[in-house]
Amino acid sequence: MEGTNVTATERSSDVVVIGAGVAGLACAQDLLAAGVGVRILEASDGVGGRMRSDRVHGFVIDRGFQVFNPSYPQLRRRLTRDELDLRPFDQGVIVHTDTGRRRLTDPRTHPSTLVERLSGRLAGPRDLAALGALSASDAVMPPRRLKRRPDRSTREALAGAGFTDAFVERFFLPFLSGVFLEDRLETSARVFHLVWRSMLRGTLSLPAAGIGAVPRALAASLPTGTVRLETPVARLTDDGVETAARELLPARAVVVATGPGPAGTLLPEVTVPAYRVVTTYYHTMSAPPLNEPTLVVDTRRRFLNTCVLSEVAASYAPSGRALVATSVLGTDTEGRERALRPALSEVYGTDADRWDLLTVRTVPDALPAMAPPQHLSRTTRVAPGRYVCGDHRATGSVQGAMASGARAAREVLRDLGR
Repeated sequence: MEGTNVTATERSSDVVVIGAGVAGLACAQDLLAAGVGVRILEASDGVGGRMRSDRVHGFVIDRGFQVFNPSYPQLRRRLTRDELDLRPFDQGVIVHTDTGRRRLTDPRTHPSTLVERLSGRLAGPRDLAALGALSASDAVMPPRRLKRRPDRSTREALAGAGFTDAFVERFFLPFLSGVFLEDRLETSARVFHLVWRSMLRGTLSLPAAGIGAVPRALAASLPTGTVRLETPVARLTDDGVETAARELLPARAVVVATGPGPAGTLLPEVTVPAYRVVTTYYHTMSAPPLNEPTLVVDTRRRFLNTCVLSEVAASYAPSGRALVATSVLGTDTEGRERALRPALSEVYGTDADRWDLLTVRTVPDALPAMAPPQHLSRTTRVAPGRYVCGDHRATGSVQGAMASGARAAREVLRDLGR
């Protein structure tokens, strides 16, 4: 036995998965389906990692603004729309400009908005043609071909696709800043094309019970007792793991499926990218300032995006109240929320000073930085019996995290001779 006052647990598992986020849950699901014994150890009091929802005075509050795309292959494989009770956003986005709101939608499916875009000077004929060509190509391009393209920054890719600098600044920059949580369009073009493809092929949605319904549904598919909550892992051992409570848990393989901090601590040989920080302010009011479930962005980039969540899913707010989520890059600093209100007043055409601030959520590890060249199909194997998965190993999306978990399961099974 290692050390002193360490308890050896008699029952062993073939595999211990550390972390009950969507990557770890997907990994465990595939291992169990192959007949491999799995135990998931989760440090917190619930599953989901960053995909969690809280109840605050009757409102559903996701831990940071998040959306669900049912077109993701991993999600279609593992979950059904019915079990999540999905509520869709309107397709397209409202762009707030100095001359008012302009709506931008997929020109392949909403040609009637062409005149609005032209008259509002959001996009000229050249940009609309480039947008149609980009969307038509990405929508049908197999993901494996998108992943093999020579990589460069998203800004360089948009210039190469024929967009004017003005349109990039007025649409792509404010919109994609909220997607990639960076304001320079320096994210890998491979990632951009995959994300754009998924947006074209699916309707962004929210589960009626909050984004936390996704990992809860994944966990519910596992045998009772698979997930063990409030069990932080202190270190990996030669034959398994040791918990913070000094309990030794033997396993033939260990998969680290945690956030970037614990992953780097447990597997110091793994290089974890820098992460983007985002803060979301949740305001409530008696009536919705916009009567539609549409994402709003701002050409002046005073925020990343804003949305009336209760218009997307009425279940997010109690009867007679509305809920608005507004996200900004970085942390919540003194006076930042107050300085945001004039912008929200202008964008929504109302007096946002009358709104009530319900709560604030800052997510320090919201999304990995994904600069080019971005390798999207990296092995999860770190050493014999040691594996790592998560969004930092893929596209930073839910699809990427789950695909990384599935890849870890395949590599574990191969190494175990299954």
